[in-house]
Amino acid sequence: MPTGIDRSRVQELVAAGAQLIEVLPRDEYEDEHLPGAINIPLKELERETAEQLERSRAVIVYCYDYQ
Repeated sequence: MPTGIDRSRVQELVAAGAQLIEVLPRDEYEDEHLPGAINIPLKELERETAEQLERSRAVIVYCYDYQ
């Protein structure tokens, strides 16, 4: 079940090997994203695109909305 987490928890999880997934469209990802994040736009997130993720590592999915 998805849960919200704060910045310090994200840092802990990434340090422990979690994968960061940015789900904004590619052009917005190119403008700005967290270091090491993989871009899989939400509209493209499906079984095939998720295959690039390592199943043994935690996944943090995030989106930054300027609004």
